Amino acid sequence: MAPYQFIERPTPFNTKGGSTLPIFAVTPAHIETGTIDPIALDWAKKAGYKAESGSLLLIPTAAGHLGGALFGLGANPSEQPYITGKLARSLPAGDWHIETAPLTANRLSLGFGLGSYRFDRYRSDKQAAATLMIPRDADGADIKRQLAGVFLARDLINTPTNDMGPEQLEAAFRGLAEHYKAEMSVTIGDDLLKENFPLVHTVGRASVDAPRLLELRWGKKGHRKVTLVGKGVCFDTGGLDIKPASSMLLMKKDMGGAANVMGLALMIMDAKLKVELRGYIAVVENSFSANEVRPGGDFNQSPNISCE
Repeated sequence: MAPYQFIERPTPFNTKGGSTLPIFAVTPAHIETGTIDPIALDWAKKAGYKAESGSLLLIPTAAGHLGGALFGLGANPSEQPYITGKLARSLPAGDWHIETAPLTANRLSLGFGLGSYRFDRYRSDKQAAATLMIPRDADGADIKRQLAGVFLARDLINTPTNDMGPEQLEAAFRGLAEHYKAEMSVTIGDDLLKENFPLVHTVGRASVDAPRLLELRWGKKGHRKVTLVGKGVCFDTGGLDIKPASSMLLMKKDMGGAANVMGLALMIMDAKLKVELRGYIAVVENSFSANEVRPGGDFNQSPNISCE
């Protein structure tokens, strides 16, 4: 599987093989009853380790080198199925594998992968990270598929508007459609009025980047229909109801609905689910101009319905 991603990123999983260090994911009961590796148990007792939720204890070898790690799951690990996300950020860089754990291999691996996410597109000092060998009994393809969808959505949301305006979001949407051989259509600018999408046009008409409605179509007719709709406001100034700086700072995330539609669509298409998929995102930048929406205005959203 080679899913489309907005930003190419290294995998959080070890794909080259070779030697790996063990992770013992344990509960307090494992320490109390001694039902773990004896060397790890001895070190845990000497260190007073209690296997509290999210706690990490590195295990040295007899020569003083790094030999493994104990990771605490707490007394009820089922309450935090993706707690291994903490491992991805707390383990030293290197290659690791899960030696023992009371959680399913899929949850352990997916949790680690989710926790490994970093948005470092604009950083030059990219740091080495820990990688995990996916357990043999885990569904590696499904785990990577879910991570690709989540990371795509996160990358799109985290990218600032100067690099993720309406044109760039359309380009990312088009790249996703092309990768999975989906059909795509774009209704842009004044064509929105002709096609009876007046409010999309109204919200985005003040921007130098024209508002647009993007549609993705994938799957066979006759299969169960699934339709995803997401809001793609690449930046929301609040228009002439101008927001204070504190409320405007993170408004690049106002296209999060569109990003999630794209991430979920990636998962559906990559898994080749038997559905007839439709994805719609209205993409605009709510900016300032002489033709900006005025507070209290009345606008037609269809021939018989208007809104204030």
